[in-house]
Amino acid sequence: MSEALHPAAPHHLPGFITAPGDTDVLMVVVGIILIAAIVGVGNLYLHLHTMPERMAHKTQKLQFEIVAVLGLLALFTHNHLFWVIGLFLAMIDLPDFSTPLRRIAGSVEKMAGGPPEPDPTEPVPETAGHASTHAPAAKSEAKSEAKAHA
Repeated sequence: MSEALHPAAPHHLPGFITAPGDTDVLMVVVGIILIAAIVGVGNLYLHLHTMPERMAHKTQKLQFEIVAVLGLLALFTHNHLFWVIGLFLAMIDLPDFSTPLRRIAGSVEKMAGGPPEPDPTEPVPETAGHASTHAPAAKSEAKSEAKAHA
């Protein structure tokens, strides 16, 4: 079965050409490198893409949810403007307008003579005029005194 080589064929073949039936090692190595490169570049892209969300989460920003939604919109629509807006929102501290406005409203109500609305950040004070709020406390005090005397 020794066939003569064609006169135009080279007499020396490179090492990456395999014999029929053998495993092509070069193709397997290139395939592994290609898969690793695709996974690595995809991981880098997603890591870079979530950077604004991670920045807003680390600093406990109020606008964290907005930044997260903008990141998802940028990911699924491939519109980079959403990502840039999310990055800017993650870098900026939005001022707290609600607390000063709530205090101003409470002060104006006091000046007008009306009862002020309770501040949700302060604990609820006990009122001395209501007997129903102190009745359970009086019963528990009476029970504790009875136990102490017994």
